Amino acid sequence: MQLDQLNFHHLFYFWRVAKLGHLTRAAEELHTSQSAVSSQIRQLEERLGEDLFAREGRRLTLTDTGQLVLAYAENIFGLGQEMLGRLQGRMAGITRLRVGSVATLSRNYQENWIRPLLADPTVVLTLESGLLEGLIARLLQHQLDVVLANETVPADPSRPLHCRFLGSQAISLVGPASRWQAQSLRMPEDLDGLDIALPGPRHALRAQFDALCASAGVTPRLRAEVDDMAMLRLIARDSGWLTVLPQVVVQDELRAGTLVPVAQSSALQERFYAITTPHRHRIEALEHLMDRMPEG
Repeated sequence: MQLDQLNFHHLFYFWRVAKLGHLTRAAEELHTSQSAVSSQIRQLEERLGEDLFAREGRRLTLTDTGQLVLAYAENIFGLGQEMLGRLQGRMAGITRLRVGSVATLSRNYQENWIRPLLADPTVVLTLESGLLEGLIARLLQHQLDVVLANETVPADPSRPLHCRFLGSQAISLVGPASRWQAQSLRMPEDLDGLDIALPGPRHALRAQFDALCASAGVTPRLRAEVDDMAMLRLIARDSGWLTVLPQVVVQDELRAGTLVPVAQSSALQERFYAITTPHRHRIEALEHLMDRMPEG
């Protein structure tokens, strides 16, 4: 079978059925009959010489070939959607930038990173947060332009990705100024038995901190572990406990003097990365962001 023999209309129908997981819902979405959709998929299967679905009564399950074809269809139609969005934006004089950010990344860091674009009337931003794997899936489907993360992704030939290092910062121990003003501690040596709030186990720096304490034989009194950096900021501000976090998370409280840095360790670093696909459409605004180091 040659490329010019591939009917992309048939492939589109297959894509919608595979995504929705239901023939009837796909037919309703496509404003056609269920029999017409079935016919299109049968013709695609005949051209490919392989079954794409295993039919068990009314239930459709993708075969191994169906899974493979779906992966390519995601890219084909994802790129088509991206192309239409770019063309519509260009005709309106607009640049659309879709940024995903892992849930454990500081929102202050994200805002610092995109700040140069906030005053640009030609840029429309879409900001999403979630788990890294889900964001990477959306990136590969061309539904995001870049993913901001505090960890790299494993090399995988089946899903090539570019991971650009943006910078790093030391992790601080902060506390309320009312108690810790002008005091300092050694981290981790002086933390034994102290009330402390930490990033949750999913955060990239948590394993670093636990290993540091274990090597020093130190056991702080864990009062809270928090995945969401915005919530950890509130805990740091209102609990009275010491909190281990990147200073960018509480940059406003540090400037206001309500929180103060109590200790810092160069052994603890949070690293920031911008993850993109190698064949993405070049967006000048995104290139400028990735070439600069954000404040904080």
